[in-house]
Amino acid sequence: MAAKASISHVLFDMDGLLLDTEKFYTEVQEIILARYNKTFDWSLKAKMMGKKAIESAQVFVEETGISDSLSAEDFLVEREEMLQKLFPTSELMPGGGASRVNQVWENVAIPSAEGENIRVVKGSPTVDNLFKDAAVDSRGASRLIKHLHASGIPICVATGSHRRHFELKTQRHGEIFSLMHHVVLGDDPEVKQGKPSPDVFLAAARRFEGGPVDSQKTLVFEDAPAGVGAAKNAGMYVVMVPDPRLDISFQKAADQVLSSLLDFNPSDWGLPPFPDTAI
Repeated sequence: MAAKASISHVLFDMDGLLLDTEKFYTEVQEIILARYNKTFDWSLKAKMMGKKAIESAQVFVEETGISDSLSAEDFLVEREEMLQKLFPTSELMPGGGASRVNQVWENVAIPSAEGENIRVVKGSPTVDNLFKDAAVDSRGASRLIKHLHASGIPICVATGSHRRHFELKTQRHGEIFSLMHHVVLGDDPEVKQGKPSPDVFLAAARRFEGGPVDSQKTLVFEDAPAGVGAAKNAGMYVVMVPDPRLDISFQKAADQVLSSLLDFNPSDWGLPPFPDTAI
């Protein structure tokens, strides 16, 4: 197909795109809501993803109707204590989008009479192939980042995460993040508002050599609806790699939607092609 645009610079979101951290937020928020006999669903998560912490917290307490019992500020304090223990275990995203390993287990799980899932022991060709696919898929993020860096394409991270969280989440992944020209965080002085405000992406574009770069030559990778909105508000192109549990209506604004970073074809965007098809 003909190239959609001639891209010169690439911006990456982090949580849920490069790092498999969104599951931590979900887990902690489910625990907190259980005290109020409420559940945490994807319609709420979609409204929270990609925003600054306080903005996301306000959505959480207001949408769940617990604001009279738990303030946004107190919610963040309680959540922080649990997240601090989880973030150092962050893994690279399995190809982008939802965890492929979890998808594999879902595909081979059999419900028991008690309603619990019995995990199938690996051994059959079908199950072994699923796990082989998951192992390959786990290289999606690093494969793309290393390729762009080796090809001389300037890349950076633009995330809503604050520095203290960024350092915890990335401490096991220094090699990948060292390839970034720079990183713009949610508590950066230039980021006045969180996504879908374009602040973080505009700040990121200004910090490349010779910046700011032309927004029409900039490609953003995102997983969150707010992040897609921020990229479009910045006048940039955006590839969305959403969790499959996210309602399809949130995908409309993206210029391209992929189920995995492994599905990305650089040539679609005028970027150097992968040297071969090997992973």
